[in-house]
Formats: sequence, C-alpha cells, structure tokens
Amino acid sequence: MAALLELEGLSKSYGALKVIDDLDVRLDEGEALGVVGPNGAGKTTMLHLAAGQLRPDAGRVRLEGRDVTGLPARARCQLGLARTYQVPQPFTGMTVYENVLVGATFGGDAEPHPAALAALEQAELTAKANRLAASLTLLERKRLELARALATGPRVLLLDEVAGGLTEPEVHQLVATVRQVRQAGVSIVWIEHIVHALLSVADRIVAINFGRKLIEGDPHTVMASPEVRDVYLGAEAIS
Repeated sequence: MAALLELEGLSKSYGALKVIDDLDVRLDEGEALGVVGPNGAGKTTMLHLAAGQLRPDAGRVRLEGRDVTGLPARARCQLGLARTYQVPQPFTGMTVYENVLVGATFGGDAEPHPAALAALEQAELTAKANRLAASLTLLERKRLELARALATGPRVLLLDEVAGGLTEPEVHQLVATVRQVRQAGVSIVWIEHIVHALLSVADRIVAINFGRKLIEGDPHTVMASPEVRDVYLGAEAIS
C-alpha cells in the first residue's frame, strides 16, 4: 500500500553544503511520526521540501502516491498537506478568527467560515476568536498557528517545534490538543526537541543528522539507541 506522504531520495544543497542527503521518509495513513535530530540536522529543510517551500535538487515527494515534487506549496496545501512554523507569524492587526479565515479561504476547498470555526474549536481558541492576534500569549499564538493549518482541511499536518518556548504545563496542554487532532483523523509529522512530548504522541520516530537518516522505529527504542545518544552527546536524548 502506498504511503500517505513519501519523501524519496531527497537531496538539497546550498553551494558545497549538503543540507539533505538522499533522505527517505514515509508517513502512513493515521500515523504520527516524530522527527528528532540536533540543530542543523536538516529537519526544517525537510519540512520545507515536503510542503513545497523548497524544491529538491534530487528525489521525489509523493502525496497519496501522486508525485507533487513540481507543485508549489499552495497546490500541495489544497491537496491536503498543511504545516505550522516554528516561530508563529500571525497577522497581528487581524482578529484570531480573521487569521484562521485566511487559511480556510486560500488553503482549503471547504466553505471558509464553517471551516474556520471548526478549526478554532479544534485548536481550543473559540473563546479568543474576536481578540486581536497581537494580544495573544505564546501558547495562544502556537494554537493560532495550528488553527490556520487545520482550517485548510489537511490529511497530513507537518508540525515544526510547536512546543518550543512553552512552559512545562503549556507543553502538556498543547500535546493534548495534538492528540485530539490526530484522533480526528489527521496524520502528523512532528519535529520536536522536547522529547517527552513526542514520546506521548508518536507511533514511530526518525532520527536524522547531516540530512541523512540515522535510525527509525519504535520511539523509546530510537531514543535509547547508541546512534541517537551519540548525536545528542548523551544529554537531550534521555531528558
């Protein structure tokens, strides 16, 4: 059976610097895949390539078996591939609802207003709908980033360190929301440095370094592996 999302033999270089090197990653229907690696490992570049913000030098991106390598980001979004960004960048002069409506209008194919309202509810932001985005806390901005992606009606959701910068209680709150999104039928690829957050959601973890896959498999087995411990110098991998 074809993967829901498949990155096949992806490579990306900037001059002599190879950021992604013959990388293979697959996401199956209903799966939550965690991605770990040190800073500079190529994790965010991998998401850029998957979502269409960057074109690979070599390799293919397939969505539900369809080759989307040549499609721009908006076209991939309309086919069911959405993403969040590590640093939320809302339209600060607009309300929370208006921000989410932008995602529903330009990224999805459902009726925008119902889609925006449903996304606000999923992201637990309904009570903040009429607030200006500039007034939100960091956790609320992370939720807004999630809501804008959900408003497009994704089958695949790419999360880039959504827990970064949050307090421990806030991390637990956001993890609970991500679990609910997954239970609603959205398959997830989640890059995250906060390992316990990944372990509570992911079915499988892929570890990468220097743009290449080190190891993949059961989350606890991967995080306890010598390969990952060496990459993290024995610190972050067991935190």
